[in-house]
Amino acid sequence: MSAQPRVPLQVYEPFRAGLPPLRKYWKSLWSRRTFIAEYSRSELREQHFDSLFGQLWLVLNPLMLSAVYFLLIVIIGGSGGSLRYGHLTASLFLFYLVSNSLTGGVKSVTAGQRLILNTAFPRIMLPVSATVIAFIKFIPTLLVFIVMRTVLGLPFGWAMLWAFPVILIALIFSLGAAILISTINVYFRDIASFLPYMIRTLLYLSPILYEASALKPQLRTLEHFNPLFTILESWSLSIVHAQPPHLSSMLQGLAWALGIFLVGTYFFLSREREFAVRL
Repeated sequence: MSAQPRVPLQVYEPFRAGLPPLRKYWKSLWSRRTFIAEYSRSELREQHFDSLFGQLWLVLNPLMLSAVYFLLIVIIGGSGGSLRYGHLTASLFLFYLVSNSLTGGVKSVTAGQRLILNTAFPRIMLPVSATVIAFIKFIPTLLVFIVMRTVLGLPFGWAMLWAFPVILIALIFSLGAAILISTINVYFRDIASFLPYMIRTLLYLSPILYEASALKPQLRTLEHFNPLFTILESWSLSIVHAQPPHLSSMLQGLAWALGIFLVGTYFFLSREREFAVRL
C-alpha cells in the first residue's frame, strides 16, 4: 500500500492589533518614494491634470467660488475691498489643499483593493499619494495668487515668508487627516457620503468668509475646536497682509497638525493588517 502525499498544513492566525516594526516600515516606505511619485502622476493624468483645461479648472473653481462669496459679502454686508477679496481667495486656495487631501484620501484604501490584495507594500502609501496629489494641485493656485495680489495692490514684505511654514503645517494636518479618514472609511463606508457636508461645515466655521480679527471675543472660542482656524488665520496674515502671524496661533496650529497626524498614523498602522479582510 503506497503512502499518500502529505498535504502542507496552513495555519491562519487571528489578527492582533499593534504597530509593525516602525524602523523597517518607514525604510520600506522611503524606498518606494519613486512609486508614490509615479502613482500620483498617473492619478493626476486620470483627472486630466496634464491638459491645459485641467490645470485651469484647478484655479478657476476656487476663483469663481471666491467671486460669488465676495459678491454676497458686498451685497449683504455692504463692505468689501481688495484686502477682503485677497483674504477670501487666499484662504480658499489653502482650504482646497486640505479638502482635496480629504476627498482623495477617504477612498484611497478602498479604491486600492486589488493592489492591497495582490501586492505587499506599506498601505500608508495610498493616503500619502492622495496628499501629494492635493499639494501638486495647490502649487498652481499659489502662483496665480502671487500675480493676483500684485494686481490688487496688496502690500509686499519679508513677513510673507511665514507662508512657507504655514503651508508645511497645513500639509502635516492634511496628511494626518487623509490617513485618519482613509482608515475610518474601511470600517464605515458611509463616511465618504457625509464628507462633503463635513467639508462644507468646516468651510463656514473657518475664517474664510470672514477674518479672524473681525470675530467678537466670545466667538474666538471657535479656534480651540476648529483645527484649521489658527492655520488659516496665520496664512491670511502672512500671505495677504504681509504681517508676521501670532506665535500662539502658529504653535496651536502645529499642535493640531501633529496631533491629527500622530493619531491618524497610529490608527492606520495598528489596523493595516486587517484591511485585506475588511475589503
